[in-house]
Amino acid sequence: MLPAPRLLLVEDDAELVAMLEELLTGEGYVVEVARDGHRGLHLGLTREYDVAVLDRGLPAVEGLDLLARLRRRGRFVPVLVLSALGTASDRVDGLDAGAEDYLVKPFDVEELLARLRSLRRRHEERAERLEVPGGSLSLSAREVRRPDGSRVELSEREHLLATQLARFPTRVFTRDELLATVFEGAEDPGVVDTYVHYLRRKVDRRLVRTVRGVGYSLGDR
Repeated sequence: MLPAPRLLLVEDDAELVAMLEELLTGEGYVVEVARDGHRGLHLGLTREYDVAVLDRGLPAVEGLDLLARLRRRGRFVPVLVLSALGTASDRVDGLDAGAEDYLVKPFDVEELLARLRSLRRRHEERAERLEVPGGSLSLSAREVRRPDGSRVELSEREHLLATQLARFPTRVFTRDELLATVFEGAEDPGVVDTYVHYLRRKVDRRLVRTVRGVGYSLGDR
């Protein structure tokens, strides 16, 4: 059974939050709520989500500023902006800031749900194969396909490590972060270095970039 999709809801209207949380939970989402932009930024940077719903007029950090900060930090969760600001220029500003979709309040519930389904579907289709140095990484087949058509099979942990780096290509991960997200249960950060070595040897030495004093990121940049 596939895990339930995780959704980040960043909204400060208490009544709307209660309605959306009930609605989205009923649709099978695991919903986490942030009632101001600062909390939304923290959750967006430290946790993984399948989709996010973001208001613009937020306390602490304005919605589009929050979105821009997430994108600059390599967080590319699909975002639907849900806002009372609905002019053409407002929508253009939202899309230019990095949102994948924009829906104006008041909104139709069924349209919101349909747009979220569409967002997730498009994101999953794009994410099925990720471009990495040395070829393209398949998320389902645990392999890298080289430009010449040949394939390199990856172990489960090699695949998890390559996927984590490829999904966030501009982000630098510390060893501790990779240990917690990729090598759950392991205690020695040296296991990260070992699997980085395996990936470089098996796929391409450019696949993983060492950022001295910090950790690792996707390479060839």
